[in-house]
Amino acid sequence: MSVEIPGYVAGTWAIDPVHSEVSFVVRHMMVSKVRGRFDKFEGSIVTADDPLASTVTASVDLSSINTGQEQRDAHIRSADFFEVEKYPTMNFTSTAIKASEEGYVLEGDLTLKGVTRAVAFNLEISGFGPDAYGGTRCGFSASTQINRMDYGVAFNGPIPGVPGGVAVSENVTINLEIEGVLQA
Repeated sequence: MSVEIPGYVAGTWAIDPVHSEVSFVVRHMMVSKVRGRFDKFEGSIVTADDPLASTVTASVDLSSINTGQEQRDAHIRSADFFEVEKYPTMNFTSTAIKASEEGYVLEGDLTLKGVTRAVAFNLEISGFGPDAYGGTRCGFSASTQINRMDYGVAFNGPIPGVPGGVAVSENVTINLEIEGVLQA
């Protein structure tokens, strides 16, 4: 299948952490959603001549979690959740990119707490173009949902008086807003 992307540029791109975001959403107490982000991450995108042959690798520093509440962030860093002393990063390596009816699907292996599982991100290509410094930028948005239990992130607390009620849902949505800088 031939894919045409307006303004497409093949090359190697470094993820710009200043203009990118790795965030998540998880249901809390079965009534609301908690949002958070990771402040430190890095990665590389290689856009191939055939866009569907492109690759992505990324690493997220789990100690950089930021939900806007330090006590909660410290708990998430602990052995109850991420166990950052033993597993400091979450890593992603792509295995395929496929065209879909809604755009593209980025498939790959996500490693968290020493467990690697296949995931599929819904991928939107935002564009390619010049920046204000004489360079070239690219932009992507992607999202997926994982079950945190699959990665051994299994801590939970029951809600008293609510049969089956738990403090944190098993499903976590991961959202990416990525801007890449073309490397020389």
